[in-house]
Amino acid sequence: MPERDAREGAVSGRSDAATVRIGVLGCAGIALRRMLPAMAARPGVEVAAIASRDPARAAEQARRYGCRAVPGYAELLDRDDVDAVYVPLPTGLHAEWVAAALRAGKHVLAEKPLTTDAALTRRLLDEAAARGLVLMENVMFVHHAQHAEVRRLLAAGAIGEPRSLHATFAVPALPDDDIRYRPELGGGALWDVGVYPVRAAIHLLGPHLRVAGAELTACPGRRVDTSGAALLATPSGVTAQLTFGLEHAYRSAYEVRGSAGHITVDRAFTPPADHVPVLRVVRGSETEERRLLPDDQVANTVDAFARAVRAGTHHDPDCLRQALLLDRLRQAADRTRQDEHALTST
Repeated sequence: MPERDAREGAVSGRSDAATVRIGVLGCAGIALRRMLPAMAARPGVEVAAIASRDPARAAEQARRYGCRAVPGYAELLDRDDVDAVYVPLPTGLHAEWVAAALRAGKHVLAEKPLTTDAALTRRLLDEAAARGLVLMENVMFVHHAQHAEVRRLLAAGAIGEPRSLHATFAVPALPDDDIRYRPELGGGALWDVGVYPVRAAIHLLGPHLRVAGAELTACPGRRVDTSGAALLATPSGVTAQLTFGLEHAYRSAYEVRGSAGHITVDRAFTPPADHVPVLRVVRGSETEERRLLPDDQVANTVDAFARAVRAGTHHDPDCLRQALLLDRLRQAADRTRQDEHALTST
């Protein structure tokens, strides 16, 4: 792991009017498709440099965005014209390069999950706070207005008392060489798509969730889990039934069921910017379809990160709560497998 001390002039004290100069560590698909275009389009944000282990690829993207191409990640962290970095690397590499960026005095926006270990996530968050730097996990859907409207409806009693959440995120099979099938790089359905329904449960039901049970399974020939399910519960008994998978028909939705009705949200987690959200609110025999204005969760996330950098502070306790729940979910799934093995071997 690169060793480097935070340099003087770290940007934690930047003024509200300052442009946030972002360097990008790697040319991952999500960076090219979504984050780089959003960063380039947002006022007060500048794509300052793009690094890749493939110099030609870095040069190609740098030409597209009118910025500097850097041949390696460590070299980018050495630059004084970079205030913050975006880390879209494979999950298994997040911890190394997030830590290196913090030591270099850079604010960090890192793809989700921040790490695959809650204790490590806690250490990185603590280090960022100690250095006066922003460390933000790139969970974009929580910045979409449709979920704020769902929370408003729940608080207003639109479906009575909440009783359960049913959330799912599943995508079709990936190419065989996709990094999400590689355990050494942090692959697997839990880390790639399971994060979404877990975070939705926290976002909608609150912070005090426990794991009542979980199952992780793998399709034949795969070295990582390719699907999973979990049952969570709040102290008051509201349940969250979560499903996720990498080799399924596409589904991205959740439904909150209450004592007097339910609310359904389709295209819940990765809607395009021009998508018109429709919330279906059912009470008895009456169904209301609430059409909302389109919202760009990618742009909203970039704006939220830039605001945090200018303020020099960011507090998101749900990042650690999510990490703890993911840890406990995996532990529960391991116990389930051990119990099944014990039963079949007797």
